[in-house]
Amino acid sequence: MQHKKHEYLPILQNTDNFNKFTYHLFLFLWNNGYFCDMKKILKVDNPNVYAHHVGAPELHPLLSIIHYDDVSPIHNSLNNYGVYGLFIQREFPKNLSYGTRPIQVSDGSIIAVAPGQLGGGEDTGELLMIRGWAILWSPELIHNTDLEMRMRDYPFFSYFYTDSMRMEPSEWIAITQLLTQLQKEMIGSHDSVVFRNILRGYLRLLMEYCNRIYLRQISEENKDTKDVLKRFNALLEQYYFEGKQYQLGLPTVAYCASNMNYSPHYFGDLIRRTTGTTAIGHIHTYIINIGKSLLMQGHNISETSRMLGFEFPHHFTRLFKKVEGIPPSVFLGK
Repeated sequence: MQHKKHEYLPILQNTDNFNKFTYHLFLFLWNNGYFCDMKKILKVDNPNVYAHHVGAPELHPLLSIIHYDDVSPIHNSLNNYGVYGLFIQREFPKNLSYGTRPIQVSDGSIIAVAPGQLGGGEDTGELLMIRGWAILWSPELIHNTDLEMRMRDYPFFSYFYTDSMRMEPSEWIAITQLLTQLQKEMIGSHDSVVFRNILRGYLRLLMEYCNRIYLRQISEENKDTKDVLKRFNALLEQYYFEGKQYQLGLPTVAYCASNMNYSPHYFGDLIRRTTGTTAIGHIHTYIINIGKSLLMQGHNISETSRMLGFEFPHHFTRLFKKVEGIPPSVFLGK
C-alpha cells in the first residue's frame, strides 16, 4: 500500500526527537521515490535469490552463476545486495542506476557490486534479452580466507558510484571461458570443504582478470593526463566564476567527478596516479591560491573566507595553514 507523502510530514515535523538531518534525509529519499518503490526492490541477501529471479538453477548455496543466454528473456530488477557480484554482459539494459545515480554502461563491460550497495533497473514489465554472465557469492564463502583480505585491494568493489570495466575482445573470451568452465564444474558437484576451495580458486583468478582490466583502464586515462587536469582546473574556475560557492559551499570531489563523468573514487584514483596528490588536495590548493590572491588584493580574512565559500573564517584559516604551513595572518604580515 502506498501512502501519500503529506500524511507523514506533520508527524515528522512535530516529533521532538526527529533531528533536522534525518528529516531532510527522509524528504530526499521520499521525493526520489525510495519509499514508494520499496516493494519493487529485490533483496539479494544470498546469491540464489537473484538466480531464482531470472530462472537460473541453484548450483551451490553460497555461489550462483548465471548464463543470461540460457535464461533470457528476463525481467529487470532493482537489487539491494548483501553479496558480492560481477555482471559481465555484451550489452547492458538502459536506465540502470548504481546507488542514487543513473549510469550508462558501454558494451562488453563488467559491473562489480558489494554488500550494502543498491543497483540495477526497475522492472517495467518489459522482457529483456541479455547476453553474458553474472556471478554472485556470499561473503561467507570467503570469510577468514586470504581472498577476504585480498578484496580490499580491488578498488572496483569499493565504489558506491562506480564506473564499469571495459573489456577487450581477448579479455571477454578469457573471462567467459573461465565462467563456462566454472559452471560445468558446479553442475552435479556436492558441497564440501575441498569444493569450496575450488570455487575460491576460480574467484581468485576472476578477480585478477578484473584487476588487470581496471589497471589498464586507469593507465589509458593516464595517457590523457594533461587534458584531465586542464578540464579539472577549468571546472574549478567556472565554479567560482559563476558564484556557486555562495549556494553550494566549497567545491567537492563528488561535484567535480560528476561533472567530468567519472565516479568519485575512480576520479580520485585517476588524479592520485597522475599527479601524486589527492583530488581533494588539488581542490584545496586551488582554493588557497585564490585566497592568497584575494588577501593580496586587500580583502581581510573574514571577507576572503566568505568569498571562497567557507562557512566560518576559522575554517579558512585552518585550511590555509594546512596547505601553506602558516596562517593567513602571517602570510599578510609577510
